[in-house]
Amino acid sequence: LEQVQARQRNGQFPADRYRNAGARSTPFTRDQGIGWTEYRLDKRFEKVQATPELAALFECEVGERLLARHFVFYDNDQPTQMSTSYVRWSDVAGTPVADPINEPWPGGTRAQLGSVGIRVTRVTESFTAAMPTEVEAAMLRIGTGIPVLRFTRRHIADSGRIVEVAHPIVRRG
Repeated sequence: LEQVQARQRNGQFPADRYRNAGARSTPFTRDQGIGWTEYRLDKRFEKVQATPELAALFECEVGERLLARHFVFYDNDQPTQMSTSYVRWSDVAGTPVADPINEPWPGGTRAQLGSVGIRVTRVTESFTAAMPTEVEAAMLRIGTGIPVLRFTRRHIADSGRIVEVAHPIVRRG
């Protein structure tokens, strides 16, 4: 017998998905078209230093202290997205944003940053598609022959300062 993988619901990427997050939603739940009870998030936080690649994305010095937040996003117990989101440690140290117990955070990253007085006025994203790494295929429970979408997102404050970088965000194709 041939085993066939069930067709997965494709997420949508509306242009305004980072705006107006509700009390019980995030950009991911809105992209997926799911409610809060259908959403689950695995998370792990760690303090790191900016590598040359991250420093270039943040436009900061190599070695700047960052909080790395590793996430696996689930839609009805099916992993559909994984990401590592970095915020500047100097912005979040000692705040609820630095505590993984507060994830998932209603409203997502923009609401988190707003809670520490950072007003995000712009979000940029760049996309690529490729075959998954072995780790990505295992985490997302897909075969190595199923493509993934990878993107890098940056939240930019009203001052022009880059305050968050998610790199990479990986979604099943």
